[in-house]
Amino acid sequence: MRLSDVAIPLDLAWSSPFCRWQGELAEMSSVDLAVDVAGRALAAREFDVDEVSHVAFGTTVPQPTSFYGVTTITPRLGMAAVTGPTIAQACATSAAVVQAAAVQVELGAHRTVLALTTDRTSNGPLLVWSSQDTPGAAPHTEHWVLDPMRHDPNTGQSMVDTAENVAADEGYTRTEIDEVTLLRYEQYRSGSRDHLVEVRVPGRRGERVVTDDTGVRATTAEGLAKLSPGRPDGVVTYGSQTHPADGTAGLVLSTLDRARELSGGAGIARILAVAFARAGRARMPVAPVPAARAALADAGLDVGEISVVTTHNPFAVNDLHFARQTGFPLDRMNPYGSSLVYGHPQGPTGMRAVVELVSALRARGGGRGLFTGCAAGDTAGAVVVEVTE
Repeated sequence: MRLSDVAIPLDLAWSSPFCRWQGELAEMSSVDLAVDVAGRALAAREFDVDEVSHVAFGTTVPQPTSFYGVTTITPRLGMAAVTGPTIAQACATSAAVVQAAAVQVELGAHRTVLALTTDRTSNGPLLVWSSQDTPGAAPHTEHWVLDPMRHDPNTGQSMVDTAENVAADEGYTRTEIDEVTLLRYEQYRSGSRDHLVEVRVPGRRGERVVTDDTGVRATTAEGLAKLSPGRPDGVVTYGSQTHPADGTAGLVLSTLDRARELSGGAGIARILAVAFARAGRARMPVAPVPAARAALADAGLDVGEISVVTTHNPFAVNDLHFARQTGFPLDRMNPYGSSLVYGHPQGPTGMRAVVELVSALRARGGGRGLFTGCAAGDTAGAVVVEVTE
């Protein structure tokens, strides 16, 4: 989908720190997390919430009261009359939220829209369905967070299987995969995290403040080399894949003219295109490439015109495949690290990557950038942006 009149005011894009599951944010509802961080992010930028007339909200893990969606959030942000959809598209939720919000602006239905994403993989719900066709009417159950990682009902394979399948198809070696992993950790350690907004976590002993990502491993080449693969004949280890996490991220979208006004002279990030794609069965790490190509085609661009790429890469295999297929240099991808390093709260993971893409382009003085990331079901979403004054 090509877009012509949608932009992010540069200072109105943020992410919380991402915290490893069962860690600092394990007892905080992701709805509360989104309200806490978005509220202070908007206030710190002196943004008038009356500007917002629509909210696109992305989340994939049910929380207490989350059935009510946006209406559980907007009154607490001072937007009592505002509503909008709740969107879930697995790990492509962020791209779907950006698209849904951008369409409202592009079509003139709303001038300024809040795109907000959040998830808590910690303490994920156990779903129980009653049954009359089992012995003793024993219920069917599903762990909402863990079971989908182990089994795609379309293929019968796990998420890790998809990475191993692509590595085998393409002949990627353990050494190549570990080298990409180590590069992402080095980029994370040297990159900026100025876009992170602290979380204030209430508790019986008072409020705790989380200012940076937690759960990032102290990864070294020697440490990676010592790890055993997840399956005997495999090349993917726990070191070269992401970990579940909790977090939130968001941004404001408006028309080009209004975004420039809201930026106060800081500049804007135009949304040029959003696209989605699906790869072959059990080949999830392949999907970001066709999604990226579709978004670039819609934007009228070639990958050679892109300055920075950020990815949601639950496996180092993803980035290796993208670089091999497109020719884009690995060291120009993910300059601030990636979800491979700081974790994967599902819904907001891609949004943080978009925020980091905007930040990296801004640090370069502008330019065009691409986010692309895979999702369950061998799918992916991609977003093309251009940072200008």
